[in-house]
Amino acid sequence: MKNCILVKGAREHNLKNINVTIPRNSLTVITGLSGSGKSSLAFDTLYSEGQRRYVESLSAYARQFLGLMEKPDVDSIEGLSPAISIEQKSTGHNPRSTVGTVTEIHDYLRLLYARTGDPTCYKCGRPISSQTVQEITDKIMEMPQGTKFQVLSPVVSGRKGEYRELFEKLRKDGFVRVRVDGINFSLDEEITLDKNKKHSVDVVVDRLINATSIRGRLTDSIETALKLSVNSTLIVDYIGGSPVVFSELLSCPHCGVSYDELSPRMFSFNNPYGACEKCTGLGFLLEIDPDLVVPDPTLTLLEGAIVPWNGAATMGSWNHQILESVCKHFKIPSNKPYKDLTDEQKDILLNGAGDEKILMKWQPRSGDGFGQFKKHFEGVISNLMRRYHESSSEEIHRWIEGFMSQRQCPDCKGARLRKESLAILINGKNIAQLSTMAIDDLKKFLAGCKLTVRKEQIARQILKEIDQRLDFLINVGLVYLSLDRSASSLSGGEAQRIRLATQIGTKLTGVIYILDEPSIGLHPRDNDKLLGTLFALRDLGNTVVVIEHDKETMMASDYLIDIGPGAGKLGGNLVAAGTPLQVAADPKSITGAYLSGRKTIPIPKKRRKGNGHFLEISGASGHNLHDVNAIFPLGTLVCVTGVSGSGKSTLINETLYPALSKKLYNSKLAILPHKSIKGTSFLDKVIDIDQSPIGRTPRSNPATYTKTFDHIRSLFTQLPESKIRGYSPGRFSFNLKGGRCETCQGDGLIKIEMHFLPDV
Repeated sequence: MKNCILVKGAREHNLKNINVTIPRNSLTVITGLSGSGKSSLAFDTLYSEGQRRYVESLSAYARQFLGLMEKPDVDSIEGLSPAISIEQKSTGHNPRSTVGTVTEIHDYLRLLYARTGDPTCYKCGRPISSQTVQEITDKIMEMPQGTKFQVLSPVVSGRKGEYRELFEKLRKDGFVRVRVDGINFSLDEEITLDKNKKHSVDVVVDRLINATSIRGRLTDSIETALKLSVNSTLIVDYIGGSPVVFSELLSCPHCGVSYDELSPRMFSFNNPYGACEKCTGLGFLLEIDPDLVVPDPTLTLLEGAIVPWNGAATMGSWNHQILESVCKHFKIPSNKPYKDLTDEQKDILLNGAGDEKILMKWQPRSGDGFGQFKKHFEGVISNLMRRYHESSSEEIHRWIEGFMSQRQCPDCKGARLRKESLAILINGKNIAQLSTMAIDDLKKFLAGCKLTVRKEQIARQILKEIDQRLDFLINVGLVYLSLDRSASSLSGGEAQRIRLATQIGTKLTGVIYILDEPSIGLHPRDNDKLLGTLFALRDLGNTVVVIEHDKETMMASDYLIDIGPGAGKLGGNLVAAGTPLQVAADPKSITGAYLSGRKTIPIPKKRRKGNGHFLEISGASGHNLHDVNAIFPLGTLVCVTGVSGSGKSTLINETLYPALSKKLYNSKLAILPHKSIKGTSFLDKVIDIDQSPIGRTPRSNPATYTKTFDHIRSLFTQLPESKIRGYSPGRFSFNLKGGRCETCQGDGLIKIEMHFLPDV
């Protein structure tokens, strides 16, 4: 059994001392009912032990930083390799993390633009370039023999003045001619300029006729012109032709714009050198939203229409007295619904009264004393923004963020990069435009890129790496994603397939890969591509272990393990193991019964008609939706399906749900464009159940998460002894002081840190 992984006596969680054999360098699927023990075997036994053994092979110094996993409850595991888990979880909530950064494709694009990008002026759009003296000489010598031209050095560009001292200095330095505002003058003659007008002055360094023999003289003249120029620029004026500008720097002679040498950091929105200065590379700004400040305009000011100043509805409060003074000064009726106020009055309340000082009267609630003073009224929005930037309190920040919404950055238009970085082009497109393309469109664009011979040599390996990574994403069914897609917006299945594609790119060999339901959310059309990716991972010389319920994946596997037969205490047994056909023929396996067709899920003969009401959305046009109209019968189970990337989540999760949430709860979720939604009057609640984890706090359990424990605690407070002692529900909480065990702080366990050994 050299080519197998032998697990003996696995007892982790609900596993019943089972022995399992897993063939190496194969695709093995572990299946069974939910809660039967699949994850306990795959992740908590195989992965945990594989990771633990690898970390133990490192030095004690390294182990204390990496952290050592606990040894699983198992007698022995033979033939185990280092293990990598690719779980079905989101990639985090960092707004700077995108599909491009997670897959490292953005890193290669940055390198590509830094080495082969064509700089343009971000003001006028003209191409700009830098050349060495030798490159400039070679370029000029390419002109036909006998071409007449003059080498000019710009010393003044669009500035006012008479420049008499400059002309005198140039004459003393041995120069004979200058060109002023496009006209040649001899320095021996009197040159009179209007000091109130802008002028451009170019020194005529040399006048030549192109021939092989002038190379040395031309090189000297170019060096002289570059040294004399104010911005390391020279102009070659061909007689009878158009002038050509050459520069040692990346600078635009027309606008005075100059760039430093191109580097990869210039194209990173996570680096201050490349990030947009306005939004610091986020692509959006958080700003106070007036609709969140005044969510219910039917209320009056005294009824608390301005939510951040709800205290204004309380007589005697600071906000009430400030508001009273402002209303009195500007004659704003405080007992009138906010919606009936004039635009000018609303603007004063929200944005302030400018430089005008207002008499503020204040009296403490105790009634002792009285004060009045004059001060500027900054307005509710300005007040919130000032406090947001001045306060160091996280609680204050979170509270004020409740009145904020995201707005696209006006400087970078959501591209995240500064204007200099966005002016570097490849085939007419900047790096941000490439990041907005769908994966397949980006692949086609890069394949059709036309580069010079020199740049093609530089870009060959970079393009190869990008192309391979794009292929991996295409093969796992993520062709519809774009590189600028926020990683936090990905579903658990999408995030897992991205990590899978990244792992294939590393081309590791001899590793155990453990995956958790990679087919979830995939349309059957894309399942073949996913299987091809899993086979590719296996064929690199790896053992691939997949927890899966998908029939196609199970039938395509090399080895199938069925854990069960039930869930929880009724599970944890090895029901069947072998090839898919062997498991399908096993009479003890419920999975086998469905694989063989002995059991089936019948299609209902009757369908629910619903309650007769409908929810109708029309004109949905967010992302890739094209003016979609849809009707949902209420009181029924409605399924929205389509191939990956077709727009299902865009319609339901990003358009319908936030629109209903705003209507019913006045939420601040961003809503994608649509024309109208009808039938909301038939609803009183909308709940979004997504794939995000329910939390990982050790004190959370099914009873606390479902709020069942609240009722249990309340029940205990009703006991006679509890009433006598005055116990509240907190007395029976392991999260609160007074109820929890103070020795373990309510964890039930005391953890002792062991540095390079697993914590006890």
